[in-house]
Amino acid sequence: MSMHTLSVLVEDTPGVLARASALFSRRGFNINSLTVGPTEYEGLSRMTIVVNCDRHPLEQVTKQLNKLVNVIKIVEMDSDASVRRELLLVKVKADAASRTHVLETAELFRANVVDVSPDVVVLEATGKPEKLEALIRNLEPFGIKELVKSGLVALGRGPRSITDRSLRAVERSA
Repeated sequence: MSMHTLSVLVEDTPGVLARASALFSRRGFNINSLTVGPTEYEGLSRMTIVVNCDRHPLEQVTKQLNKLVNVIKIVEMDSDASVRRELLLVKVKADAASRTHVLETAELFRANVVDVSPDVVVLEATGKPEKLEALIRNLEPFGIKELVKSGLVALGRGPRSITDRSLRAVERSA
């Protein structure tokens, strides 16, 4: 099994997310991360779905996803041909004795301090999942009080976009 990242262009209508995620759960796939947000076109959203599975079952789910009325296009994002990022917010213990070390660690990973209190700091970091995992490992000795990650988002490298050919077909049929 291997990790696969799908970028799914969908109509921004109620129930699309539920129907898409249900396809994966019916097949017994665990979705590692799922992000959804608006695109540069009003009425369209982009889902980024990360799953760990074999290629053949993934192809079957992709074919079924394509049959959903509100799905416009699906692209598998190859790690070499795409830019991938996650967002991390982490609350770290940082009393007077450890605060300097916590802030130095944050600086090494280009994390931003977004909140400070006498006993903790909240850091914000973006980057590849591997970078964020390394940051977490380096902050663990100080004591992590709380953390949340956004899930992966990805864009293909180069001038082409997922909407280039897809929208012309949709506009002609409208």
